[in-house]
Amino acid sequence: MIQLASENYLEYLPRRGFIVKELDTKKKLDVFKVVSVLDALAATLSLEQITENDIKEMEEYTNKIDIAISEKNYSDYQKYQKEFHNVYLKKCNNSTLTDILASLQNSFVRQVYSSDDEGKLFSVSKQMNEDHREIIMHFKKQDGNQLEHLIKKHWEIKHKDMI
Repeated sequence: MIQLASENYLEYLPRRGFIVKELDTKKKLDVFKVVSVLDALAATLSLEQITENDIKEMEEYTNKIDIAISEKNYSDYQKYQKEFHNVYLKKCNNSTLTDILASLQNSFVRQVYSSDDEGKLFSVSKQMNEDHREIIMHFKKQDGNQLEHLIKKHWEIKHKDMI
């Protein structure tokens, strides 16, 4: 807890404990920009290592995400979204990169979007899953430039009111 406070993630309140610091929108957007570049790097590094089984696994996650969206189960959506990206993260063969991404994602990116408007939330989630299908297509084509571009675009926050 003290380490997290020293890293400016928590605020220490004497005789009361710790609270999580709320990040302002600019800080969140800055973190997403860094994650987008690192995630794109991981994808391009993994491009040569991705197998047919990995592609099938990513396709299975997109199908599970579709089900989670249809059932309005945002918890499952988040879980499968993370697992989708983990398929290629595991293949990038760069533990420093994956450690940094894991740290950023565990600290900041647990929930990309949130909204009281369920319709809007799941509409945005559905579009993000379409991005996943395009990512898979570029893995299949071994198209590193388009893959990098698409993943950076995937992490762009288009609905700032929802972060």
